[in-house]
Amino acid sequence: MATVKELKATARPQSGKGAARAERRAGRVPGVIYGNNQPPVTISVDDRELRQRILAGRFLTTIYDIELEGKKHRVIPRDFHLDPVKDFPLHVDFMRLGEGATIRVSVPLHVVGAEAAPGIKRGGTVNIVTHALDLECSVDNIPQYIEADVGSLEISHSLHLSDVKLPAGVKSLTREDATLVTIVPPSGYAEEQKAAAAAAGAAPAAGAAAPAAAAAPAAGAAAPAAGAKAPAGGGDKKK
Repeated sequence: MATVKELKATARPQSGKGAARAERRAGRVPGVIYGNNQPPVTISVDDRELRQRILAGRFLTTIYDIELEGKKHRVIPRDFHLDPVKDFPLHVDFMRLGEGATIRVSVPLHVVGAEAAPGIKRGGTVNIVTHALDLECSVDNIPQYIEADVGSLEISHSLHLSDVKLPAGVKSLTREDATLVTIVPPSGYAEEQKAAAAAAGAAPAAGAAAPAAAAAPAAGAAAPAAGAKAPAGGGDKKK
């Protein structure tokens, strides 16, 4: 069951840029609640509180009960806009959630087991290729994150989406063969591998040359035999 958090809001009867700027000057952020076949409702929320919720993380995958004029609206944030310079929230959108509704969410990927990975022990580095997964699930079954265990990966090996087990009732909208994490080799690893392969190939060649060298003494041994005939020849002449 997903955790539901509380958030207070104030009705904002006026719309338009002028009214939105007035809300911001008052320390509030304009927003809207829409969806579930009901008319949209313009609201505003406290700037400081909204900023804290956004900075805390997982804002777009957290379910909220927004209290508005004595009535609670179960929603999930769908979008927010930040000032490009000062980085404070300018606007926020919430979508109503009907009972048993199914939604699409983007959930972060958490990498575990890196310290046990053989590739890491040999000097490799974890490279996260996919930081979040697009999922489809019920509003009561939104995972906070998806765990990716890289504890068995070697250098230059990868973990794909098909290697990860998703929670029950959760469907991935990302393709099955998507690469999630790879183990990147350390600097100079390719050169070391080439040098090792070259050394391994040179060892048998050096061993094959040894019998040829051993044949040299046999050729030299024939020289005394040829010289031994000389005394015999000289003896005949004296007779």
